[in-house]
Amino acid sequence: MTTDNTTEVTASPRRPRRLLGYALVALASLALGSVGTSLLSRSGGDGHDHGTAAAKDQYQCPMHPTIVQDHPGDCPICGMKLVKMAGAAPGEAAKPAAAEAKPQYQCPMHPTVVSDHPSDCPICGMKLVKMAAAAKEPSSPAASGQVQYQCPMHPNVHQDKPGDCPLCGMKLEKLNESGAFDVPPGERKIAFYRSPMDPKQTSHTPRKDEMGMDFVPVYLDELQATGSVSGLVTVKIDPARQQLIGLVTTKATEGSISGALRTTGRVAVDETRVHKVNVKFGGFVETVQADFVGRTVQRGEPLFSIYSPELLAAQEELVLALKTQQDLSSAKGLVGNGDDLVASARRKLQLWDVPAATVARIEQTRQAERTVTVTSPTGGVVVKKEIVPGMRIEAGGMPYEIWDLSSIWVLADVYETELQQVKVGSPVTLTLKAFQGKEFQGRVAFVDPVLDPKTRTAKVRIAVANPGGLLKPEMFGEVVLGTPSRKALRIPTDAVIDSGTRSVVFVALGDGKFQPRVVRLGATDGDQIEVQDGLAAGDQIVTRANFLVDSESRLKASLQALGGGK
Repeated sequence: MTTDNTTEVTASPRRPRRLLGYALVALASLALGSVGTSLLSRSGGDGHDHGTAAAKDQYQCPMHPTIVQDHPGDCPICGMKLVKMAGAAPGEAAKPAAAEAKPQYQCPMHPTVVSDHPSDCPICGMKLVKMAAAAKEPSSPAASGQVQYQCPMHPNVHQDKPGDCPLCGMKLEKLNESGAFDVPPGERKIAFYRSPMDPKQTSHTPRKDEMGMDFVPVYLDELQATGSVSGLVTVKIDPARQQLIGLVTTKATEGSISGALRTTGRVAVDETRVHKVNVKFGGFVETVQADFVGRTVQRGEPLFSIYSPELLAAQEELVLALKTQQDLSSAKGLVGNGDDLVASARRKLQLWDVPAATVARIEQTRQAERTVTVTSPTGGVVVKKEIVPGMRIEAGGMPYEIWDLSSIWVLADVYETELQQVKVGSPVTLTLKAFQGKEFQGRVAFVDPVLDPKTRTAKVRIAVANPGGLLKPEMFGEVVLGTPSRKALRIPTDAVIDSGTRSVVFVALGDGKFQPRVVRLGATDGDQIEVQDGLAAGDQIVTRANFLVDSESRLKASLQALGGGK
C-alpha cells in the first residue's frame, strides 16, 4: 500500500510538465510557419531563394570595416555611427550611395581623426573640416572638370563652390586648372595680412600689431612661390616692406681671404728655457744669496757660496802647478816648463763649473779660496730652492731650478677636423682678459703628432715673446691662428644662416623675389667667408633681415606642404 502511494505522488507532477513542453513546441512551429510563409510570399513563393538572407540590412563602421551588425548603432572602437551597407537585392542599390554621400569631418592636423558630425579635434582642439565624398573627390581640378575653391591660409580646405573657410573664416579663392590661384595676369590679389615681426600673426583686414606696426599684405602669387631647398621656398617682398624690416643686400665678390681659426690657449713655460743648477762636488753651504722662490735673477748673479774640501784641494793643485811652472822656467837645462801641469789643474776647476773669474783670481793671487760662489747660468725666475745655510750638498745635487720667461709657449687645443688649417710658422694672435685691448703676436712652433683620446684634440705650441714678463704660466686667453691669404669667392658672414646641417643664403632675383640656396663654405677671417659652391660672382645676397626672410620662407613652405604642394 505504501509503495503504490509513493508511485502516485512521484508520477503526478511529470504529466503537467510534459504537456507544457508539447504546447511550447507547437506554438514555436506555428510561429515559424507563419514567418516562413510571409518570407516566401515576399520572395516569390518558391521557398528556394537562398539570397533572401543577404537582402537584410547591414551596418558597417567607415573607419573599421570589420565592425558589421544588422541594426543601427555606434562603433565600439571609435564611436562613429555605423553606415548602412548595400544589399544584394536590386531594390537596395540606391541606399548605399546615400549612405556613402553622408558628410564626414576630418582634423587638418590629424587626418586619423574623422567624425560624421561637426566637432573639435580631441588632440589639438581644431575645428574638424568637412571631407569630400570619396566617389566625388577628384585628383585635381583639371581631371574632374569642376571648379575648386581653396583657403589661402589652410590649403587643405577646398570645395567645389564658393564659401568661407571653416577654420579661419576667410573667403575661399578660386583655383585654375593647374591647381594655382586664379589671378588675372598683371593683377595682384591680397590673400591676408601678416605682422612684419611675427609671421604667425595674421588678419583678414588691415590692422596694427602690439608695437604699432602695420600688418603687411600677403598676395596670392606669393603663396604659390617655389624653391629648390627643402623646407624653404622663394618669397616676394615689396620695396616698402623691405625698407620696413631693414633688408640689405650685397654682391658676392672675388677677393683675398685668409682663414682664421679661433680656440683657447694656455700660457706655459718654454721647456727649452728651463735650467737646473747642479753641483759636481760635495760640500757645505756657507751663505745663500737667492734665498726665496719667485726671485728674479740675472745671468752670472751669485746664488750661494759653498765650502768643499775637494774643491779646496783642486785649487791647491793649481797653485802648486803655477809655482812649479815658475821654478822650472827659472831653472836652466830642464826639459819642459810645467805648462802641462797648470793646464791640467785649471781644466779640473773648469769642469767643476768654478767661475772663470774665480780661477783667474786664484792664478793671480796664488792663494786657494776657502769658499766658492756658484752663479746663475741664465736669467729668469727661481721656481725651486732646496738649499739653506749650513746644509751639506752631495755631488750631483740640484738645489735650484730657474725658468727663463723672456719667451713662453702658448698651448692651444685644435680639433682633428681643423688640424689641416694649422701649419708650422703660421702667424698667431693671442689676447687675454687680463690685458684688455693688448695683442701678443707669435708663431706656431710645433704641432703635436698625437691626439688626446678624450678630447679629440691636438696640442699646438705657439712661441710668443715675453720681454716684459706680462705673460705668466697658466694664464688663459683666446688664440687666433691665421692661414695664408688666397683669392676666392667671398661673402659677409652675416649673410649665412647655419642650421647645423646646411648653410643657406637668400639670393635676390629681382622684382622683390628672394630665393634660398644651399652653399658650401670654406675658410673665414671673421668678417668674410669663402664660398666654394652654390653662388657665382655678382649674385646679390641678403645680409640683413635674412632671418626674417627665412621665417617667411619656412612658413610658406609649411602652408604648401599642408596643401599637398599647392
